Amino acid sequence: MGAAGADWLERSERESEENPAKAIQLLKFEKGMVVADVGAGSGYYAIRIAEIVGPTGKVYANDIQPEMLSILKKQLRQKKVSNVEPVLGTEHDPKLPPKSCDVILLVDVYHEFSHPQGMLVKLKESLKDTGRLVLLEYRKEDPYVPIRPEHKMSVKEAKLEVEDEGFVLEKVLEDLPWQHILIFKKK
Repeated sequence: MGAAGADWLERSERESEENPAKAIQLLKFEKGMVVADVGAGSGYYAIRIAEIVGPTGKVYANDIQPEMLSILKKQLRQKKVSNVEPVLGTEHDPKLPPKSCDVILLVDVYHEFSHPQGMLVKLKESLKDTGRLVLLEYRKEDPYVPIRPEHKMSVKEAKLEVEDEGFVLEKVLEDLPWQHILIFKKK
């Protein structure tokens, strides 16, 4: 999604359609954690997570679009958030520090990767040994999720692709209206 779509990320219906507050609650972020929001866009999740991890924690808000990071930086200034670090990545590399992240979160992002295997290698390098890679993806198995099929993933597809790069699917949560929460650990 381009920067022109940033309004869609911040839409008021998002809470009722996707329930991000519940997703964040289910992921059990804690004070002091280091979290990367890969494909952060306007910072919808990053800003909310920053509040939970607090001043002793940190959120890397990664995106490959400088325009999205400009929108994010404006939001950070307006909301006086100081523990979010914008990171300009590339299609091949999120540019996150090695072994730095307790959680790497991808919200409706993984299916957009043009180089998923290379990105998974880099994401794995950025995770602490006990870290989690979390994908929220629209459920392909559910024909009633009103999202175009190319923007959905099944659990089977995600498991196959992500596990092939040295992860293991630890848990699948189906508590959200439209999305799976897929939690992976390093193998």
